[in-house]
Amino acid sequence: MLFLSLAAVLLWLSFRGIDFGDLWDVLRKANYWWLVPAIIFSLLSFLIRARRWTLLIEPLGYKPTVTHAYHAVVAGYFANMLFPRLGEVSKCAALSRKENIPFDKLVGTMLVERTIDILTVLVILGATLAAGTTATGSFLSENVFMPAERKLTSSLGSATIITVIVVLLIVTAIVMFFMLRERLSVNPLFKRMYSFSDGLFSGLKSIARLKRRWEFAFLTMLLWVAYFFMSYFPLLCLESTSHLGVGATMFILVIGSFGMAAPVQSGLGAFHWIVSRGMLVAYAIPLEEGLAYATLEHESQMILIAIAGAISLYALFGKKGGKVLSSVVTEKQG
Repeated sequence: MLFLSLAAVLLWLSFRGIDFGDLWDVLRKANYWWLVPAIIFSLLSFLIRARRWTLLIEPLGYKPTVTHAYHAVVAGYFANMLFPRLGEVSKCAALSRKENIPFDKLVGTMLVERTIDILTVLVILGATLAAGTTATGSFLSENVFMPAERKLTSSLGSATIITVIVVLLIVTAIVMFFMLRERLSVNPLFKRMYSFSDGLFSGLKSIARLKRRWEFAFLTMLLWVAYFFMSYFPLLCLESTSHLGVGATMFILVIGSFGMAAPVQSGLGAFHWIVSRGMLVAYAIPLEEGLAYATLEHESQMILIAIAGAISLYALFGKKGGKVLSSVVTEKQG
């Protein structure tokens, strides 16, 4: 409920002061056919991500089918529409149930995926800042980096000692956790925790034991090419944004990633706000036009995920797909 309330606030901030008559007029004149290739690239991204995931799992001694991995990935996106950040747990839980792979090991591979995605966004961000306009860098600086720096700076003065103490306590707890493993493993709860940590580290080490590293690298590049076109084709839907090219698409891809990372259902509200304001500052696209673009891109993807997610849950677990996934996720979280 908290996350949904936050999404509602972000949506209100995004559309506050907007002339809905003008917004509706923009959406009415849009060429929706350009959403078709965007949706095709979205489906392709699901498949690429599924194949890349199986490459990370193989060094662990398991060979899940790409089909099952694909349905697990889509089911994870579907779950993320309901509960923020639950998608990653859901896809691991779904594949764990379907392929009988230890859940904790799948979580390790998922963390590897997330780390690689973050690094890729940073690389694209660097390329965007290097090749973009002054306005592009100005928007990112004023709306992302400077607020974060101010918040960090203002809190450090009063929280430095507390932070140091907390970090030392965490490090000490981790060291003691592993030093006392033999004694603590007698307890069922600690035994389960050690088992989970073993699987987690095993999954994290899978990147070092990859057999098809070049394929993994190629799929990672291909994945972000698909994301690029998912952002590009909706630009062609509107006359006011159809002239924006590669640089603008990379800019939208980066700031959109920040929006999708917000702790709300599938970036709802956050994506609309940051993309529309970013387009206004960097490319002088009116807010109504920017919000129309953000709405077209985001909502077309949400409709696709809702449909594809329901299909994937049925493909994995039949008519009781939702209940099975919910029970498995609850079990793993517990």
